[in-house]
Amino acid sequence: MKKIFAALLSASILLSPIVASQASADDFRRPPVVVEKKVIVERTVVRPHWKKGYRVTAGERRGFSDVHDYRRYRLAPPPRGYRWVRADHDFLLIGVTSGVISSIISGR
Repeated sequence: MKKIFAALLSASILLSPIVASQASADDFRRPPVVVEKKVIVERTVVRPHWKKGYRVTAGERRGFSDVHDYRRYRLAPPPRGYRWVRADHDFLLIGVTSGVISSIISGR
């Protein structure tokens, strides 16, 4: 009885890798699943139209907000006759009377 049990135990130990390899081989025989995903990337490029020397009209100046706390944005104090304004995400140093842009700092 011990000999039969030992023979069955050794046979099961020897045959288990063969059965496992057969099961894993079946997995590789299935066709691979291909998932197609359609990705749409939309990019919008906004080019600033502010240039040094550009004269800002009164209508455009109404849309700007004055920057009184220029140190908060790490801007230099404006010289006499100039002021910092914020247009979209940019900071512009414009002349008070003429409206000419003398400096542009892109938004941070």
